[in-house]
Order: sequence, then structure tokens, then C-alpha cells
Amino acid sequence: MGLRRIEAEEELQGPPEKYYHTWTKSPQHMPDITANIQSVEHHDGDRETRSHGSVKTWNYTIDGKAEVLEEIVEFDDANLKATHVGVGGDVFKIYKSYRVSWQYIPKGNGTLAKITIEYEKLSDDMPDAINYLNTLVDSNKDIETHITKA
Repeated sequence: MGLRRIEAEEELQGPPEKYYHTWTKSPQHMPDITANIQSVEHHDGDRETRSHGSVKTWNYTIDGKAEVLEEIVEFDDANLKATHVGVGGDVFKIYKSYRVSWQYIPKGNGTLAKITIEYEKLSDDMPDAINYLNTLVDSNKDIETHITKA
């Protein structure tokens, strides 16, 4: 089966730092920004800075179904890149491993967002992670709406 990788790029309005900050330093506000995420709980690590190595639980909706993901976060502030390594939750009913990376790059007056999901299926008949990627792309668009109307 092996490790698989899917990617998406999207151009967004607004500065890249705002997108990065929303996912990394203010994830507790995501339920107010997108209907895809119902709650984010911070379990371990510095609650104030939500620093590298923090453990969070996300309650979200995929294809109309409620799911949970527990993750450990890795941040590269200099490159506006965040990686979320899954350690528990519903994705592990279909994947052996699950890792999402976001990078926000300045582009003109806006942002180029790169989203990458690396995963390994439990078996060949399990679905690819495209529905997860599409949900993350949609969530970025919801952040864009929030940023541009603020």
C-alpha cells in the first residue's frame, strides 16, 4: 500500500500570516469561522502560545459525518508552515498514518496556500483522503471570508 500524498494549492486574499495564525495560534476560533469544525480542545503543551508539540483534539464534519482527530502539532513560524500529525481518532479506522501540512506563501497582495496530506491506507480498498483535502480547502476559503470581511 505504502505512503500516499495528495496536495492542493489555492490563491487566497489577505496576508499569509493571518491564515497561519488562525490555524496555529487561534484554532479555538475555527468553529466560529467554518461549519466544518465544531470544536478544538487543547490538551497538552503551552495553552497561551499553542506551541510546537501541543496536543489538540478536533471535532469536525466530513461528508456530513461527525469525526474526531487527535494530533500533535509542529510549527515552522519562519516559513509559515504547520504540520499536524494524527495520533488518534476516526481517520485511523481507514489509515495507518495521517499527516497534514499547511504552508502559506506571500503572493502579490494575497496568499498562496499549499495543503499536503500524507497517509497510508489500512488496506487497498480504503478510500483516498481526497474528501479530507477538499474539506481543508473549503475551510481555508471560510477563513478567507472571515479575514476579508474583518
